[in-house]
Amino acid sequence: MPDPDRPARPDPRDQHQGSPASPEATAAPPGGQSGARFAELCAIMRRLLADDGCPWDREQTLATLKPYLLEETYEVLDALDGGSPAEHCDELGDLLLQIVFQAALRERAGEFGIDDVVAAIAGKMVRRHPHVFAGARADSAAEVTAQWGRIKAAERAARGEPDRPRRGTLDGVPPAAPALLQAQRVGEKAAQVGFDWPDVRGVRDKVDEELRELDEALAAGDARGTFEELGDVLFTLTRLGAKVGVPPEDALRACIARFRARFEAMEAAAEADGRPLAELTLDEKDVLWRRAKAALRRP
Repeated sequence: MPDPDRPARPDPRDQHQGSPASPEATAAPPGGQSGARFAELCAIMRRLLADDGCPWDREQTLATLKPYLLEETYEVLDALDGGSPAEHCDELGDLLLQIVFQAALRERAGEFGIDDVVAAIAGKMVRRHPHVFAGARADSAAEVTAQWGRIKAAERAARGEPDRPRRGTLDGVPPAAPALLQAQRVGEKAAQVGFDWPDVRGVRDKVDEELRELDEALAAGDARGTFEELGDVLFTLTRLGAKVGVPPEDALRACIARFRARFEAMEAAAEADGRPLAELTLDEKDVLWRRAKAALRRP
């Protein structure tokens, strides 16, 4: 298969057979789509993996598919940033194929299939939303979050997991996630148990404190201290973002996009003058940067 787009694995511990979603959960929203064409994608995947299917697909393993899962996830994020519904739709399809592909490989190994994946997440969503499906009460997002945690803990107990090592507040944040996203999620989980600054002013003051400590480490030539203090600054900034409702990952991605656009404009201007950017003095580069920044400034 040329230019392949490829698979995500549900945690088997979260699979609960016999927990079907209610009719209300599976019905299409008014004027919406039912998802009936999902079976078509599953059938295509089975055909690709058949004995007379695609040689490329048949050679894939869960290990070889990992890079594609990451790639497609980031392409969905790029599509969201780009704002094009058509592109978002296309990239979601590529990501969905990764789910279907990995489930198909697990099914071929006799472990689970795509119906098990769907049943697991459908059952989980119904169980963890009793305020929607079972007459419980939750009037705010905070109440829903607390209720979700209680239900999740009860599910673990029902599976006999209390005998396993204690699960702490920060469990569930994947160590393989990007560091900035990890910082955001770790901070959020700590805040749920009250370990957080009470307001924006408190966390903003902490940013200043961490910057002072970073300056001290730099002035002392303390390489290890600089390393640690820079991390402290970055972590504290993620909490500042949370306090003001700005996801740090999104803010940084937007910053990078602005930088790229300005830098590329600066580079193009230098080349238009017949001089590679590398040959310009720092002052000349600064002039081009300011021009690019002014030209690309948001209206």
